[in-house]
Amino acid sequence: MSAISLLNPKAEFARAAQALAVNISAARGIQDVMKTNLGPKGTMKMLVSGAGEIKITKDGNVLLHEMQIQHPTASLIARASTAMDDATGDGTTSTVLIIGELLKQAENLISEGVHPRVLTEGMIKARDKALELLEKIKIEGKPDRQRLYDVATTSLRTKVDKKLADQMADICVDAVLNVQREDGIDLHMVELMEMQHKTSTATTLVRGLVLDHGSRHPDMPRNVENAYILTCNVSMEYEKSEVNSGFFYKTAEEREKLALAERDFIEQRVKKVIELKRKVCPPGSGKSFVVINQKGIDPYSLDMLAKEGIIGLRRAKRRNMERLSLACGGSAVNSVDDLTEDVLGYAGSVYEYVLGENKYTFVEDCKNPLSVTILIKAPNKYTLTQIKDAIHDGLRAIKNSIDDGAVVPGAGAFEIYAWQELQKYKDEIKGKSRLGIQAYAEALLIIPKTISINSGFDAQDMIVKLQEECRESVGPVGVNVDSGEVLQPVDAGIFDNYCVKKQILNSCTIIASNLLLVDEIMRAGMSSLKG
Repeated sequence: MSAISLLNPKAEFARAAQALAVNISAARGIQDVMKTNLGPKGTMKMLVSGAGEIKITKDGNVLLHEMQIQHPTASLIARASTAMDDATGDGTTSTVLIIGELLKQAENLISEGVHPRVLTEGMIKARDKALELLEKIKIEGKPDRQRLYDVATTSLRTKVDKKLADQMADICVDAVLNVQREDGIDLHMVELMEMQHKTSTATTLVRGLVLDHGSRHPDMPRNVENAYILTCNVSMEYEKSEVNSGFFYKTAEEREKLALAERDFIEQRVKKVIELKRKVCPPGSGKSFVVINQKGIDPYSLDMLAKEGIIGLRRAKRRNMERLSLACGGSAVNSVDDLTEDVLGYAGSVYEYVLGENKYTFVEDCKNPLSVTILIKAPNKYTLTQIKDAIHDGLRAIKNSIDDGAVVPGAGAFEIYAWQELQKYKDEIKGKSRLGIQAYAEALLIIPKTISINSGFDAQDMIVKLQEECRESVGPVGVNVDSGEVLQPVDAGIFDNYCVKKQILNSCTIIASNLLLVDEIMRAGMSSLKG
């Protein structure tokens, strides 16, 4: 009888072998759900929300976030995998598969009487050896554009189809290289704007900004070139006083004076902007002027700006203000007093695009854009979401490669190489902990096996070919998902992120070890553990 029963007679508990069986069945259950998603030939999952909204995806992170997982162990594995995505941007499906496979390999050995503690010690030794092997196999050096493109295609082809992935990879590499600065890469400076329009291959990179609103006056120009851009946070409309106050007047004339004084206060601000425009854009210079304001601009002020041929945009989003000064140069101002030419940015082209009831303003052809926009186009909402998730992963993969200064050959090459080296390492270890090393080596093979199965090939046949080739070959070898043969991932341009592989090896070993060492699961009464 469990000690918890004395404390709480209603408590449910699962002990020793039963507790282990609960954990292993949960890990295998979530593994079976995710298995078919791995690799470029992985299948899709269709998620239907309570409101009937459809989401089609093969991104492991999206699946684990959206699925309602009730089993505590499965939920723990799912949370660990999504944390992996938050940290590195990839590797969720691989994490789930390797944890499931480690527990599956351990189950066979535990059923034969091996103690879980001995197994976990062997697994930790194997993990340390695998991390050494990762250091050996990684390809160091500052990645050039082609290498970054290869990393992006490897990541994107597992999320969207090949043709679209290759196009997206080009866009993602250009976007990251544009926003790269000496102090690092801030991916928040890559804005993702969605437009439900045309087809997904019409997605483009705008070297500048796309704002999701247009000018609010019919007489304002719709398309200007060689534009000076004033980004400001200045109210150009009537505002209520911040303290509770009242104005009293005796006659209609006094009320008129009060209204005129208030109007004049706003007009003076607008006139200062117009003065600056006349100074920097003399008649016949071919230059134009755009005001993008974070606060409001009232109809009178808009009318004054329109008469001068100025495009005025009001209520711009706060995040766009920072991006505007990075994309176009200049600096955002909080007051119109002492305006000078130095605060102005520049864009080669500013134009308005109307799609249905929505207006978009494009700010393009900036000289040195440190902020860019990826304009995602697709015919429907769920395709937009799918592409957006894929681009997020592509951008993170490129950033990781630059930050790591190294990449790892993909297509299951590292796993096969690690399996081969761990078999040799196992012979150097004495005692039962070598069983843990054997289990770890076999668990790593789940990646090339699953890639083969998802591509329509026989897993055992593929593994045998890879193992034979790995013994004879000089460089790393991986799975060719198109022909079912062995390929050289370095020649084929298939690369994984070094930090993702490192994180997978660390987190999978820790989680699997912890789950193996659980010998009692207790839940005080609420619902059943059985089943």
